[in-house]
Amino acid sequence: MNATLPPPAPVQQLHHYAYRARDAEETRHFYEDILGLPLYHIIQSDYVPSTGEYCPYTHFFFRLQDGSFIAFFDLGDDVAAEPSPNTPKWVNHISFRVNTVQELENTKARLQAHGIEVLGVTDHHIFKSIYFFDPNGIRLELTAQLADEFQMLEESKTAHARLAEWNARKEQWRKERAAGGVAAPLKPQANDRPEFVPASS
Repeated sequence: MNATLPPPAPVQQLHHYAYRARDAEETRHFYEDILGLPLYHIIQSDYVPSTGEYCPYTHFFFRLQDGSFIAFFDLGDDVAAEPSPNTPKWVNHISFRVNTVQELENTKARLQAHGIEVLGVTDHHIFKSIYFFDPNGIRLELTAQLADEFQMLEESKTAHARLAEWNARKEQWRKERAAGGVAAPLKPQANDRPEFVPASS
């Protein structure tokens, strides 16, 4: 490592996630009126500052309790972002934390009263969650943490070793696939959710 490089900047918190919105008002209604995130800031321009390209937009931000934001771009064309064709719809998502499981239940009832389909409450052992989609097709999760800081610290002590084991097995899987010997995707070495394994497997 280059000793002359400055250290990494301490990343304090998330500032914002940004997504494409089909319609600004539809998105505002969902996030502000239903989920309760206040509309906080708007940036509008004909040109993209980071690239210089011409693309008129309205960029609008909703504030979370910790001061971070979820933000959207309405490009003025009524076009929704297309889902990735090679990724299941449940993979890419954003999760927001709430304080209690009761708040999950309350939000589930609120969403359903507005005609929004909700999955859960799902038990992940260290937290519980509900899942739903916003008007732009973005999968959202609300999470109530169950594990305390000590339990999460204990979990963190094995994370690198578990990922290293996965990486080693994946490297071997790649070699076997390159030699024509692997058809199925790589499975993890451990199953943290045995309750979902069929008895016949």
